[in-house]
Amino acid sequence: MKSNLTRRAFVRTAAAGSAALAWLGVRRAPRVLAAESDKPALLGGTRIHTGGWPKWPEWRESWEPEILKVLRSGDWSSSGGGGLVGDFETGYAKLIGAKRCVATASGTTALITAMHVMGVDAGDEVITSPFTFIATYNTILMLKALPVFADTDPATLTMDPASIESRITERTRAIVPVHIYGLPCDMDPINTIAKKHNLAVIEDACQAWLAEYKGRKCGTLGDLGCFSFQNSKHIPSGEGGAVTGDREELLDRCAAFHNCGRATGTFHGSGCFSRGSNFRMQHFQASILLSQFDKLVQETQRRRENADYLSAGLKEIPGVQPLRLPENSRPVWHLYAFRYDPAQFHGLSRDKFCRAMGAEGIPCGGGYREQYNDGLLDEAIASRGFQRLFPAERLKAYRDSFQELKGNQQVCETTVGMFQTLLLADRSDMDHILDAVRRIQAHSAALAKVA
Repeated sequence: MKSNLTRRAFVRTAAAGSAALAWLGVRRAPRVLAAESDKPALLGGTRIHTGGWPKWPEWRESWEPEILKVLRSGDWSSSGGGGLVGDFETGYAKLIGAKRCVATASGTTALITAMHVMGVDAGDEVITSPFTFIATYNTILMLKALPVFADTDPATLTMDPASIESRITERTRAIVPVHIYGLPCDMDPINTIAKKHNLAVIEDACQAWLAEYKGRKCGTLGDLGCFSFQNSKHIPSGEGGAVTGDREELLDRCAAFHNCGRATGTFHGSGCFSRGSNFRMQHFQASILLSQFDKLVQETQRRRENADYLSAGLKEIPGVQPLRLPENSRPVWHLYAFRYDPAQFHGLSRDKFCRAMGAEGIPCGGGYREQYNDGLLDEAIASRGFQRLFPAERLKAYRDSFQELKGNQQVCETTVGMFQTLLLADRSDMDHILDAVRRIQAHSAALAKVA
């Protein structure tokens, strides 16, 4: 699997049966691999994992009556409020411990809604993580603001709080930490910095349903939190999203903005309408999501247990480094990832390592690449709008600053991961993953010579 494969394409491959990216775990005693001297499959040996992996998304017939009830009712739109979308909003807020939730059409529209409500506007700057799905960049750009990147901590794959303050300017309006792969960011120092500089904090929790940080769920740790329910997500509805929070006035503004600007609760704008768009969820999507609450809780526990087991075994293998989590936090592993050191595998490149794992029946790949070098941001800052909004010297300094992201560069070059469905398999399948890594380690010198 090539290192430039996008996360979403990788996830599609995994969901189709060949699987993808994943991270972390707990300790176990090293296990002797009986066939450790056998050839790796890539060198003509027998593959370790001959079965498949859980498919995604999963549909259950027991969910169908409620969906049919919605479709036959003809009441599909949530423009009037309430109904199944209202039930979902109430239930999801309770599930993550937020006071309130506003359901949206996608995670992207959730982020746009939250940033608009927190005052992000044309000519502003927003500090965020470079190691994320491209939607995080795009939502900031859509508001004609500049996504300024804090560096990535290679030990955690999340935003390095120590790199934030040096990025703050007089134009900075918000910080958007990303709980990537369901890994909680270290939120205490991020919130402290935000408070010091009077900045909004908008959590991109689009991959972090039920993830926890110091006893609280992600999506309740900043001013607003944003979630996605896209097809690959742990609680999917094809598309869908949510904004969560504890402040009624902010959620009223979110509800108004996502419903064409209609006056809502305490927020009336300048009359019956204010600025807004149609970012509403539909009732049949809410029905699909409501059916999955218990499933989400059960599968989250299973992912955690299998990830802990993997991490305990992987940490005993030279050249493989499981991730470090903030103190008293619990990830949910949308992707299970670890850091890979080719030097400890006789120079076997990460791409060849992933090929060798795939040959053993265990699909894996690299994570996000350095997307700020892909041309998207160059196109944005060269546009007429950004040229009007920002001085030329600021845009040049901004472009040059990408070279400072040494931690993120390291992460993009050394991360290996597997899609969350692998963590839903049996414990014996986790042994297959560990055995495959051990086999590749034992034969890495020979594998490094394979074209």
